[in-house]
Amino acid sequence: MLSTLLFAALIAGPAMVPQDSGQGEGPPKRVRSILVYGDEQCPKAESPDEIVVCANAGESPYRIPKRFRDQPKEGPTSNAWTNRVESVEQFNRAGLPNSCSPVGTGGQTGCTRAAIRQWYQERLDQKAKAARATAP
Repeated sequence: MLSTLLFAALIAGPAMVPQDSGQGEGPPKRVRSILVYGDEQCPKAESPDEIVVCANAGESPYRIPKRFRDQPKEGPTSNAWTNRVESVEQFNRAGLPNSCSPVGTGGQTGCTRAAIRQWYQERLDQKAKAARATAP
């Protein structure tokens, strides 16, 4: 009997708590999110049921952000030394054996190797594409 009364009191307890009768009856009826640029001021709320959220988006909507302005220059001076050496070696291989070049006496001998290398790379690309397609 006592446990039944205790159980009923616990269930009815939260129902007897008085509700807060403050002005916060619920969420605001309107929320505006605005991006401002430069020295623009955030506009004021038009009514008490409105919230205005402003974010400064930089100097101008048409200006390139600073992180993209000073990109490294591309050219021979910014190219790594190993890349330069590899391109010179590849250029100078024309006509040598295993180079797959129409110039020189041994240039044609590397064409089979180049075709096999290309086939193998295409096969790897197809396997990678199939794996991406089946991945969740």
